[in-house]
Formats: sequence, C-alpha cells, structure tokens
Amino acid sequence: MSSQLMDRWRVLTGPGADRLGADLIARYGEPHRRYHTAAHLEAVLDHVDTLAGYADDADLVRLAAWFHDAVYDPRRGDNEERSARMAERALPELGLPSSAVAAVARLVRLTVTHAPETGDADGAVLCDADLAILAAPPEIYAAYAAAVREEYAFVPDEAFRTGRAAVLRSLLDLPVLFHSAGASGWEEPARENMRGELDHL
Repeated sequence: MSSQLMDRWRVLTGPGADRLGADLIARYGEPHRRYHTAAHLEAVLDHVDTLAGYADDADLVRLAAWFHDAVYDPRRGDNEERSARMAERALPELGLPSSAVAAVARLVRLTVTHAPETGDADGAVLCDADLAILAAPPEIYAAYAAAVREEYAFVPDEAFRTGRAAVLRSLLDLPVLFHSAGASGWEEPARENMRGELDHL
C-alpha cells in the first residue's frame, strides 16, 4: 500500500517531494493507529477522487487529505491543529504559494467539525470524503467502529461507551452529514449505521 500511496503522492506533488511523502506515509503507519492508518488515507483519497468534480480545486483537497491525520494521538484533542501546522511548515518547501498553503491548512482544521460553510465546495468534498466510512456497508462500518475502540484501548469500557455515544449523537444531531451533491446518497446509510452502533453501546 505504501508504494501505491507514494505513487499517488508523486502524481500530486511532482518530483522532489519524496522525503515529505515518505514521512507522511510513515506517520499513518504508526503502531498505535488502528483506524487512522494508511488504509484510511487511501480511502479518503479514493473518495476525494470520486467527488473531485464537485471541488473548486481538487488537488488542494487531496493535499489536505494527506495532512488531515498526519498527527494523530488519541490521548490528545489538538490533532487537527497540529496536523494543520505541519502542513503550514512543510508545504512551502514544495514551492506552493502562501495562498495554497493557507487553503490546505484551513481544510485540515475543518475536519474538527466537518461543518463547511455553504458554498465551500472544497471543504464539503474533504469533509464528505473523511466521513464516508459512516455510510459504508454495515460489516465495514462494524470493522471501523471496532478499530476506533482499539485506538482507545486505554479508555475503560464505561467511559468509552459514554464518550463514543456523545460523538455519535453530536453527528446525528447535525442537520446534514454530507454536503457535496456527489454524496447525497450517503446520508441515510450513515445515520442507520450510527443509530445501530448507539443501540449496541
């Protein structure tokens, strides 16, 4: 998978960025990750490709996808901010203009809430790609939920159930989960999956 990811990175960035690409791939391979892995990154990139026609700048969305979980520690609550700052440090070295760097960092920070503003086409595509797992077939969703539990293995069962239920309810309380027209069919399967998980917690 890492060689496929590196190929995708090279297509996106061109020559001369292999060191950064290898660093990002290594981060997604950290041993404490069970869901936020290279497989998740690849899935998000696949979904961005599916929704690319709805984005204003699909390549900036792809760059944001690469960075959106670059820093991931389940014991901390500032992973998205730290990932955005990493993008702000690293991307100028690739020759990206400051406006593009700022756009990528903004998109990464948006994955805190997954609530893009109306008209934010790039934000909608990234958020939808990141949350697409919620609309997966039930067996794939169940594997995702189990992997999330493994990432939080340090949390006692009762505390995890309480925290996870709060996350699911906050998502279910959103007026819509998916914002791009290309993801319009994902809404009800996602809500069904989450309601099912809540029933089992």
